[in-house]
Amino acid sequence: MKVAIGLSAAISLALLAGCGASSGLKPAKGESLPVAPYGAKATPTAKELITPTSQARPERSDDLLKSSENRRSDEFDLPPPN
Repeated sequence: MKVAIGLSAAISLALLAGCGASSGLKPAKGESLPVAPYGAKATPTAKELITPTSQARPERSDDLLKSSENRRSDEFDLPPPN
């Protein structure tokens, strides 16, 4: 019984792994891509529609320290008052 369950699970996983899209995306038969957005000169392709914009996936903008640099003096770094 355990062998049959394991075998059916292995076959199911093999079939599931083979059902991924192996070709480019296309609209369904009889359908077309959405109309061009307001102000656009052309209708975007399927690849352009699924590519995230910089607003959807922003790049890292942290100011990382690239090399050791001495900090300038801070005239407001005073000891606490007594």
